Amino acid sequence: MNPATVFKLSSEKAFTITALDIFKFQYQNNAVYRDFCNHIHPNPLSIDALEAIPFLPIAFFKSHAIVSGTNIPSTVFTSSGTSGEGASKHYVNDINWYQQSYQNAFSYFYGNVTDYCVLALLPSYLEREGSSLIFMVDDLIQKSKHPQSGFYLNDHKKLASLLTQLDAAGTKVLLIGVSFALLDLVERYQFQLKNTIVMETGGMKGRRKELIRSELHEILRTGFGLSSIHSEYGMTELLSQAYSYGNGVFKTPPWMKVLIRDPEDPLAYETHGKTGGINVIDLANYNSCSFIATQDLGKVHKDSSFEVLGRFDHSDIRGCNLMVL
Repeated sequence: MNPATVFKLSSEKAFTITALDIFKFQYQNNAVYRDFCNHIHPNPLSIDALEAIPFLPIAFFKSHAIVSGTNIPSTVFTSSGTSGEGASKHYVNDINWYQQSYQNAFSYFYGNVTDYCVLALLPSYLEREGSSLIFMVDDLIQKSKHPQSGFYLNDHKKLASLLTQLDAAGTKVLLIGVSFALLDLVERYQFQLKNTIVMETGGMKGRRKELIRSELHEILRTGFGLSSIHSEYGMTELLSQAYSYGNGVFKTPPWMKVLIRDPEDPLAYETHGKTGGINVIDLANYNSCSFIATQDLGKVHKDSSFEVLGRFDHSDIRGCNLMVL
């Protein structure tokens, strides 16, 4: 399948048709996923609705190589594995799918990246190998072509000075940071920003006590002098991201969709506004698995936006999956 087909979807009907086509491809070309589907559904190739598609539990990315097709993976993204249960691995045999996904999503939500100076405060990610977030942000930094775009590893003084100067000069700035690092920054420096978007990627990485999102955002809004804090929802196992402009309400790009499964029956789905497990359809995951049952809890609204409300008990807390209640 041509990635251009996936990233130019313009209707629910087109999404459903493409998703069902990708499901059939992955059932036929991914041995791990095929075995799982055969345990869930009596005749997987007869499936003709999104809700009938089996969603692979995300833990499989820790124990199996989830690969569709015969191409040899060129890139392996890994999670932080902070729980001690081992890291997830996402084998990517065509990095072009990931690049097109985050580039198109950024344009969809924020416009041209060349309009921004991109500043990154992601110390925990820079300190390890295999982070898909670092890969994405590094590419956005390069594509912004702003001379002062870059990573700021624990250099809070330099970052604070630069952030103040750029904002005062009217430069559009995107500051993307892991939650604990953003909190560290506003504890040392206070800002009154007018031209800056602050985006948290979630995760305290064991550095701080976990906060619910409303508490985190209140601290960050006050510290940065902003009316809202943006958020990214993504993870190692997905090649797409959802974004929130504030208040923890996320929207997906057209090739990504969230369904809410019944917490007591993983094969049933909740109606709008009810809390359950988050299932993600990510069509960018063409060469792995596009149908993932996460360990996050959330709810979907009538306009297809969604909220992340926590995690199931005993699941590990990893980067980008945001805070627990």
